[in-house]
Amino acid sequence: MNRLFTVVCFLCYGLGVFAQQSLSDDEKLVFKQKVREKAKTTKTIKSDFTQKKHLSFLKNDIVSSGTFYFKQPNVVKWYYMKPFDYSIVFKNNKMLINDNGKKTTVNTGNNKLFKNLNHLITNTATGELFDEENFHISFIKNDKQFIVTLRPKDVELKKYIAQFELYFGIKNYVVEQVKMIEPANDFTLITFKNRQENTPLKDEVFTN
Repeated sequence: MNRLFTVVCFLCYGLGVFAQQSLSDDEKLVFKQKVREKAKTTKTIKSDFTQKKHLSFLKNDIVSSGTFYFKQPNVVKWYYMKPFDYSIVFKNNKMLINDNGKKTTVNTGNNKLFKNLNHLITNTATGELFDEENFHISFIKNDKQFIVTLRPKDVELKKYIAQFELYFGIKNYVVEQVKMIEPANDFTLITFKNRQENTPLKDEVFTN
């Protein structure tokens, strides 16, 4: 379970050096509108990513990298290439795992925790993540980014995740970084780069 959350939950770190301020109610409305407008025009995403996993009992962070894929309406793939070959596909209420040739399927529809996680991942892909029914949400900004913090209300999810932090570009309104903080203050950090939008992605990409 711990490895699964290390791999799946894509997160980012280290932006507190900039002066930050909370968004006003009007600024929140404008920000949400801009993000949703961007999401509506984003049919596919292909992006490189680097993930850092910080564990308090380890001297060095665990670093991995790969390619992220998204296709409307709700298909997601994380393909890890370094330091090991590992991929996860979310589609049709299932999570398909390929661990260097060893394949596993998890039915997320029958598991509330994985169902919430799948929903979170899918919406994070486009940046449309303002689910106030399931999360306490706060908004701040600095000179570089908008930062949205989500704290889960669900008791089961809170056992694994204390909060998510999503970092949006100040000009393009897309998710550039995501950080997941666990209850023990360990965290996972993902940074996206070389993002390509609306390029054709064959269905074969999302097979495992």
